[in-house]
Formats: sequence, C-alpha cells, structure tokens
Amino acid sequence: MRVFPLRLKEEELVRWGQRIGREVTCPVFLGLEGPLGAGKSVLARAIAAGAGVEGPIPSPTFNLVFRYPARDGIEVVHMDLFRLQDPSELRDLGWDELLEGPELVLVEWPERAGSLLPPDRWEIGLRREEDDPLLREVRQRRVGNPPPLPPPPQASAADRGRS
Repeated sequence: MRVFPLRLKEEELVRWGQRIGREVTCPVFLGLEGPLGAGKSVLARAIAAGAGVEGPIPSPTFNLVFRYPARDGIEVVHMDLFRLQDPSELRDLGWDELLEGPELVLVEWPERAGSLLPPDRWEIGLRREEDDPLLREVRQRRVGNPPPLPPPPQASAADRGRS
C-alpha cells in the first residue's frame, strides 16, 4: 500500500483505469472503496472500457451486478454492494462462483462482503479532495497475492506542489 495517498485528476484516474483494463491478468478482484461521489463508478467504467467492454456501463446500484463480455474471452463483472443488508445475500449474486474463469471483478462497497472477500485482491480507496473537487485521493492496497496492476500515473501537478 502506498504510504501516502496519490492525488489524481479525474482524467488521470480514467487513463489509469483504462490501462488496468488493458493490462491486468485475469482472474482479478478489485474492491473499489470510498464515499458516495468519490469516483468508484468512474474508475469501474474506465477499467471495463479498457478491457474492451463496448456500450454504456451503468452503475449497478439497483441491479447489484452487471456482466459484460470483453476482449480475449474475459468477462467483466461489475457489482455494487451498497444496498446489501448482510453478506449472506452475496450467494444470490453468484459470489461463490466469482474468479473461477477469466473474470475482471469490480466491486463497489466491498466492505459489505465482510469475511467473504477473496484472500487475493486489490483494494482501491477513492476520496474527492475537499479543497479541489476535481482531484481524487487514491490509495491502493494489495491483499494476498493478486496479479500486479499497472502503476498509477505520476501525481498531478497540484499533488507535486504539495511535496
């Protein structure tokens, strides 16, 4: 995990997400954490687009899960657990079958899964900067042994000025 948060403009966050979608080895689980409006869906859409998903990629807040065919036989699974009341509800969403094939799994509000989270995963925390709403604070944490992610872009000029 990065010792300090990285601050990225939204377009930098999108470029990084597209790169993740193009380059990451599947299966992989990415938990996207942060408050409402932090950019979780923005990053998820960018990752899915980078993986080759075409067409609209709506937020799964009300449907809870969307599955999209992507390049090279990969399936992008985009889940939003915000509305879950208990981790036991995950079984109805096909949780137990996740990561059995070449899947790129993007989960918003992963903390709602509790102890059912996979042991090998990436946790990406996002937060909108209070002093500049166009910047996102990004933290990434590797848990277990997931496949590597491409590094995020260099810190934005605003972030470099704080160093």
